[in-house]
Parts: sequence; C-alpha cells; structure tokens
Amino acid sequence: MSQTWLKMTASNLGRGIENGSISPTALVKTYLDAISNHPMSERIYTYVTQERAMQEAQSAEARAISGQRLSLLDGVPISWKDLFDSKDINTEAGSEILSGRIPDEDAVVLKHASNAGMVCLGKTHMSELAFSGLGLNPIKQTTPCKNDLNAVSGGSSSGAAGSVAFNLAPIAIGSDTGGSVRIPAAWNDLVGLKTTSGDISLSGVVPLCPKFDTVGPLCRSVEDASLIYAILKNQPPTPLVPPKSLKLMTLTSVAQDDVEDIPMAAFNDACKKLVKSDIEIIEEGFPVLSELLSLAGVIFTKEAYATWGDVLEMKGEKMFPEILDRFMAGKTVTKDAYKNAWLFMEKARADWARLTINFDAVILPSSPLLPPNLKKLLIDSEYYRRANLLALRNTRIANMLGLCSITLPTPIASCGFMIMGAPKTELNLLDIAAKIESNL
Repeated sequence: MSQTWLKMTASNLGRGIENGSISPTALVKTYLDAISNHPMSERIYTYVTQERAMQEAQSAEARAISGQRLSLLDGVPISWKDLFDSKDINTEAGSEILSGRIPDEDAVVLKHASNAGMVCLGKTHMSELAFSGLGLNPIKQTTPCKNDLNAVSGGSSSGAAGSVAFNLAPIAIGSDTGGSVRIPAAWNDLVGLKTTSGDISLSGVVPLCPKFDTVGPLCRSVEDASLIYAILKNQPPTPLVPPKSLKLMTLTSVAQDDVEDIPMAAFNDACKKLVKSDIEIIEEGFPVLSELLSLAGVIFTKEAYATWGDVLEMKGEKMFPEILDRFMAGKTVTKDAYKNAWLFMEKARADWARLTINFDAVILPSSPLLPPNLKKLLIDSEYYRRANLLALRNTRIANMLGLCSITLPTPIASCGFMIMGAPKTELNLLDIAAKIESNL
C-alpha cells in the first residue's frame, strides 16, 4: 500500500492521515526510502533532511493521534528549491559562488509550512541563481525531464519539478521570476502556480530580480496548489468553487508564434474540449506585446546584475558561461534605458487591464517548445540561447504584466495549458483552473 502513496496528491495524503489510514512516520519513511533508492535522486535533491523529516513526521503523528492536526497537509512531505533558506542546511541557489552558505534560520514560507505541520524532505537542484528557464546546470546537477531522460526538466525550479514528477515528493516549492515554476511544471506534466509579485513573502529567499521574484508550488492538482497557497501565505484555506460559466480570451499576439506542432496541437485540443463544455473562448491580440517582451533583456538583466554584479565580478569564473553572460549583459544597460523600459511596461499593464476587463482569464500554450536535448544545450551555444529565450517567452508575459498565472497538464506529455489572471486574484484563478482541470 505504501508505494501507492508516492503517486497520490498531497490533498489525498492529508485526508489519509486525517482518517487514520496513513501514518505520517510511515509516509515520510516511504518517501525517504524512495529518494535513497531512486537512480535520479542525486540529480534532483541537493540535500535530504532525513533527521528533520523524521522528527517532524513523529510530531505530526502525535498530533494526528490526539486529534490536534494543524492543517489538512499536517504530516505531508514537501521539497524546497535550493534558494529557500533552511536552518543549518546548505542553501546555495545552485551556484558554486554560494558554496558553504548555511542560513541560521528558515525562510518565512518554510516556517509557515512547518507551522502547518508539513514535513521538510530536503532541498532540490536548480539553474544557477535561478537565471535560466531550461534547468541545465553543468556546475552542480541537471535534473532530467520525466518524459525524456535525455532532455532537461525546465528551470529554474528543475529539481522541484523532478521531485514530484519522479514520485520523490508529493509537492514542491519553487520560485518564478520569468517562468521558473511554470516551465518545469509544464514539461513534467504538473500543476504550477505563479503568484503575483509581492503576494507571498520573499524573506529568506535568495534573490534574482526582486521586483519580479515570486514563490509558488509545483504539484499534482489544483486542489494541492490551493491548499499550499494558503499555507505559504499563513492563511486558512479557501474552498475551491469552480465557476458555472467562463469567458476566456485566447492571446494570439506573439504567444502563438513559433510554437512547435505538438504543443500547439495540445493547446488547440484543450480549447476544443473547453468549448464543448460551454466555455466561451474569444481570440484577441495585444499589439504592444512584442515590443514589451523585447524589453525583458533590459529590465531583467539590469535587475539581475544589480543583485549579483559585485559578486560575479569577483567569482564569475565559477559559473556556467551561458548564465554568466546573461548576468553580465545587465552591466551595459543604462539607467535611462531601464527607466524608459519600466515606463513602457507600466503603460502596457494599464492597456492590458482595459483589454481583459470583460474576460474571466486569458489562456495560451505554457511553452512554445518541448524539452530541449541536454547534450546539445551543452555544445551548441546558439541552440541554448534560442531554447532559453523561447522557453520563457510565454510565461514571461505574466511576469512583465504583473499577473498571476497557472499551468495545467494536458493529455499530451510535456505540453502545458496556461491561464493568466489579473494581479492579486489568485483565489479566483484557482477556481477557474479547477473548472478547466475537470474538463481537460
């Protein structure tokens, strides 16, 4: 029976603990054994917190027996991307330049999860300093894609996705600055939620671009995403209430350009299912989107260099050259160029709000391409850069427009269906996602 636990949703595991059919200590031991015996575990986990996990599981079991559970997910294991501070455990953000960095306390969101009774399994691999959408990390480890072991898993929350996709955690926490939760979630057939900037605490999270960094889960269901979202915010859960009807906008501008045949077919098939379910879908363009996305190289690289430039000037040789080059590109961005880019982006955000005001949400393919080949990324610089930019293109739309967003798996492997909602409307977005999930 315990092996079936590895494939269950976090919500159902929590219900099993609630009704007494699942022991938190047996559950955690099952996951720790799976991690220990899995051939991919070293490419997924940077550090397994075995002692902490067993102690937390024992406490969860005592609460379950005494009827004093802290949340539905009390006793449920969880993995953490290697940029969330964890007390007395190496937190190095996938980079040798932070080698030996050991925080003296947990990140705020990790504290919130622990206060809800969740059990920390350990830390997961990621792209260096979170500055890549591919998940390739030749300096540390590269997590493979669930559906193609010769391909990357997507980044930067690569190990986070791998931990759930390979049944080594029921839920994982990652970060999303330009798509780093949604790309790996889409490529590994998971649900991935990108929250609105500022919605969830970043205290104790290694930064990349502070104005865009967000915290979000990778999991197996919208219900899981909803429950952990409340926990990360230290709030009581809100029951999902899928709307009876939906009016969705399909974004055509840029978002459907250069999309590979398989992801495009997956998106179109999903739309057909929704229309058959009496969900209205209307196509709309957003002409300024192309110019807005072209400014990502100004805004993101400027912020990333401002965050890490001083360190990289001294230790940059320790980084994978492709990622280092992205950081160093921000050095030449002028203050005026950055300011003007922000002014353009703020106007685009206002225009977007007016365009979408009468729609419940906006839908588009999560990624224009399937997971790229790992070996080719290492030897072909042009292939790497094209894949990285294209992988992040559709997800980055939500980051630049200040939106919340979620990707759902489709029946076609590594093809996600993305939904974007207005800023700070995560609860409404989750309700919408629950309805769409039931139809996909």
